[in-house]
Amino acid sequence: MNGSKSPGLAAFGILKNTTCHTEKKISVFFSIIFMTVGILSNSLAIAILMKAYQRFRQKSKASFLLLASGLVVTDLFGHLINGAIAVFVYASDKDWIRFNQSNILCSVFGICMVFFGLCPLFLGSVMAVERCIGVTKPIFHSTKMTSKHVKMMLTMVCLFAVLIALLPILRFRAYQIQASRTWCFYKTEHVEDWEDRFYLLLFSCLGLLALAISFLCNAVTGITLLRVKFKSQQRQGRSHHFEMIIQLLAIMCVSCICWSPFLVTMARIGINESRSKETCETILFALRMATWNQILDPWVYILLRKAVLKNLYKITRGCCGVHIINLHMWELSSIKNSLKVAAISESPVSSKQINLQPLSSVGQ
Repeated sequence: MNGSKSPGLAAFGILKNTTCHTEKKISVFFSIIFMTVGILSNSLAIAILMKAYQRFRQKSKASFLLLASGLVVTDLFGHLINGAIAVFVYASDKDWIRFNQSNILCSVFGICMVFFGLCPLFLGSVMAVERCIGVTKPIFHSTKMTSKHVKMMLTMVCLFAVLIALLPILRFRAYQIQASRTWCFYKTEHVEDWEDRFYLLLFSCLGLLALAISFLCNAVTGITLLRVKFKSQQRQGRSHHFEMIIQLLAIMCVSCICWSPFLVTMARIGINESRSKETCETILFALRMATWNQILDPWVYILLRKAVLKNLYKITRGCCGVHIINLHMWELSSIKNSLKVAAISESPVSSKQINLQPLSSVGQ
């Protein structure tokens, strides 16, 4: 739809010549499963976060809990809204001409797809930056990273994602029904206009930039934790180091594996001036992989806690029959002991004059 006055009728042009067909029963089954699992996972994560936030509300850990809460709430509403629309489309036999003559539903669907796609990526990068600051500059983090500042960052991230999602509407470029007739997004077929390519490239570049920031900050955090671990002669912080490194690896792997195919596919479509070579099956597969990131987010950020890691370690040790590493008791004060070493090694002020606060890093 290149600025057509009748975007709804223009969108239906692709419905007549579409070459992408999906099995109705299988597609509905996958949509319901994705939506249900995502809602249950994020609801459980929200319950855990609320309980943890009540315990650590007055501590620096509250900043991480607020960011994590924003992430899982966004994922929850993403599954609820997008999933409900997708199930409705399948239940209506994908007859967009019947229920979407004014193109309102498609526009709402497209806005939600962009917003709930970019917002979790932005929040993930903000969480990575917060963890990086907390590990490398613990004193600055404990004094400047307050709950008020975190709430402002959450608001700014959401508003920025809303602006990106509304940009085509503000420019009178309606979202288009995709070739599979199951979802709406930017124009991905016969992309020749520069503005259509701009939206695709903007979405993919922002998403890839968020992944790059997360990867870089998590790498710096992991390296810093390893350096502190090897410098420290105390044993109390080892459990915290082990927990953080495992979570950082899981976060980077899940985000990159799930989102990279979809973002790269959108970038390739935006770069090609002529008809894209990407098939609708490829795009649909990449989209489903991206959906899995929102399902796995609560398990990576929240549910992969020290108790789970300890049990996994015991199982691995029992299977291998080898004493891999000497893990001591999982103590709540281990994070504080680890930070003291990091702060003393970087701060010119004597440690006796500093009242260190615990690092906000990982939900208990």
